[in-house]
Amino acid sequence: MVIVAHNSAADLARTLPALAGELLPGDELIVVDNASRDDLEPVVTESFPEARIVSAGENSGFAGGVNRGAAVAGGDLLLLLNPDARPEPGFGEAIREPAAAHPEWSAWMGLVTYRQSGQKLINSCGNPIHFTGIVPAGGHGLPADEAGEAGPVPTASGACLVVRRETWDRLGGFPEQFFLYHEDVDFSLRLRSAGGEIGFEPRAEVDHDYEFDRGDAKWHWLERNRWATIIRNYPAALLALLAPALTAAEIAIGLIALRDGWFREKARAWRDLARWLPRLGAERSSIQARRSITAGEFARVLTPDLDSPFLPAAVRSGPVRAGLRAYWRAVLCLLRD
Repeated sequence: MVIVAHNSAADLARTLPALAGELLPGDELIVVDNASRDDLEPVVTESFPEARIVSAGENSGFAGGVNRGAAVAGGDLLLLLNPDARPEPGFGEAIREPAAAHPEWSAWMGLVTYRQSGQKLINSCGNPIHFTGIVPAGGHGLPADEAGEAGPVPTASGACLVVRRETWDRLGGFPEQFFLYHEDVDFSLRLRSAGGEIGFEPRAEVDHDYEFDRGDAKWHWLERNRWATIIRNYPAALLALLAPALTAAEIAIGLIALRDGWFREKARAWRDLARWLPRLGAERSSIQARRSITAGEFARVLTPDLDSPFLPAAVRSGPVRAGLRAYWRAVLCLLRD
């Protein structure tokens, strides 16, 4: 198990005691310290004296931290857990079960919940991905008992994610340059491109101390990494058909950023992408060379719907929804295998 921590001692003090009762003898805990300024070591060793604390020496972000922890982890399964995602009773047994019950799953996530006004709500039960690369949290805000049954999902949340070790090594882990956000989406798409499937196990529940952060830096990372994910993963035929929609979405997002005061961060995302293009092109070639599904099969993982409560109401309106669905039907028809 790998937990990436950056000034997370208070979160770990909440999570680790609950986690302690869910592990079996022989399970390992690796905590990657991303240049924390708080004193997390005594918090970790109090619950897990045998835990291994890996010092990253810098804040390498979630993606880099996970890669560092995974590099020294053993075992056939790699569990990634956020420091503020406290396992509920029964988590340990439930998160292991798909390893045998669903051999077709290369990776799977648990149910990520949060509490609001005393009610347990869904943070994520598997995330849909819009064809523009926008990824809402699946089921966000619904009562936790509406999470549904175990089954496949389009993409998984890295807050509570299990990956078979062979899959992790074959795909090369997370893209470290992403730093934060979309690394789990990118990994999910690469896994699917290589013929793998991603699952969801609702009985493996974690209580996420979650609050949506609208800080400017987040918009920079989200927009930069959304485009990096598209460039790296979308097949050429799909990119060509989506060019008008992606252009229109980029204009709309730019106007929203200007209106809401984070256009500077959007411009930083464009600047970073311009600098990254040579590397992204090389990474794209490698990813596309390993793709074992058709462009149409890849596209069927995506959705035309934008249902997140965090998005402007206009993009969730009936006319926009109808237009997006019609456009997407035409794209799928043209990509028909």
